Amino acid sequence: MFDHFSKYRMKILLGNFNAQLGTEYVSKLTIWNDSLHQDSNGNGVRIENVAVSKNVAVKRTMFLHQIIRKYTWTSPVGKIHNQIDHMLIDRRWHSSILDV
Repeated sequence: MFDHFSKYRMKILLGNFNAQLGTEYVSKLTIWNDSLHQDSNGNGVRIENVAVSKNVAVKRTMFLHQIIRKYTWTSPVGKIHNQIDHMLIDRRWHSSILDV
């Protein structure tokens, strides 16, 4: 999807990917270590692969936040919390994002 845009444009992809990005795969160039989860799920592995292959950064895992500010989904009962919404941006422009 990132290949269809001009290389001179800022490329940002926002979404609910249902991807839990864990701290087991930390590459300071694409995935940072401020994730809510310890292990990635299947969609998280896919996001990690896209981030590495397309040279994009996952900004949701970069900024330090309190745990209560990290989760983006809570179960109806309120006992399960997940961080599944993410923001991907071309690494060329990643310093333009100040917080997510």
